[in-house]
Amino acid sequence: MEKHIPVLLKETVDGLAVKVGGQYVDGTLGRAGHTREILKRGGCVLGIDRDEQALREVRERLGLESVCRRDGDGTGGGLVMAKGEHGNLKEVANENGWTEVDGILLDLGVSSPQLDEAGRGFSFLREGPLDMRMDRSRGLTGADLVNGESAERLEEIFREWGEEPQARRIARAIVREREAWRAPVAEDSDGTVGARRFETTLDLADFIERVIGRHGGHHPATRVFQALRMEVNDEMGELERALASGLELLKSGGRFAVITFESLTDRVVKRFFAAHVGKMLSLQQGGEVWEGELPRVKAVTRKPVVATDEEMKLNPRSRSAKLRIIEKI
Repeated sequence: MEKHIPVLLKETVDGLAVKVGGQYVDGTLGRAGHTREILKRGGCVLGIDRDEQALREVRERLGLESVCRRDGDGTGGGLVMAKGEHGNLKEVANENGWTEVDGILLDLGVSSPQLDEAGRGFSFLREGPLDMRMDRSRGLTGADLVNGESAERLEEIFREWGEEPQARRIARAIVREREAWRAPVAEDSDGTVGARRFETTLDLADFIERVIGRHGGHHPATRVFQALRMEVNDEMGELERALASGLELLKSGGRFAVITFESLTDRVVKRFFAAHVGKMLSLQQGGEVWEGELPRVKAVTRKPVVATDEEMKLNPRSRSAKLRIIEKI
């Protein structure tokens, strides 16, 4: 496992106000960059990830897995790892005997190893199977969606999750292309078509470039790949469930830190946190009353924390990162 540079490391762990013996959930363990810093500061971590490969690599690299404890002198420590979705973080925590925690971290998006490994199918820059599943043991792949969904459904996915302005054009072109590809192919003995048009990352990326051309610095397939990845992994659903269950799991005074990389996910986090921060409303008869969603929280970060110029030079992935932190009251 090569050197990993966690995004906004100091800002995140400082913001969590890690204390010795405190219990923290890293709902997106990845390569455990943030978790290692929490452990260094004496915290106890439950690391959750749906990627079995990520869990295996962390276990081999750190060799720290042990039952977390709280000793009589206030010390503690240890790392417990569990396979699961961060949308179920409360359930996973409860299954491991954690009923309330001091902090929760979500570092959203695709990890560098997933992007760098061609076989995972996340990147349009490398030839590989169009997979995109973070948990490769189940679920539909990106290829399944592109080769099987209707033009209307593909347009919806590209527009909603990728904010792709040419969603309709791309979706219709994909369906026309795959139908032309399949037309001359005879059915197999089991009644299934023997070939599919879009099987690899470059099959799709190159086709999209031919359809809409290349304009500006971004690859024309960027938004479509983002949309497919989000759909394959139900990223928005997972995020919404994680935010709600995370607030339930937090103890009073506990902190919730979320790092986002796309405008879509950042908007969801911003609105969710703002709804629970609430606002004070003046009453006609005098005085004020708080209005908002329960449980109530306060904002630790008034505006999103972003990477410094120095960090962006060292780690280009940090350019789009935004960190938001709240504290449960």
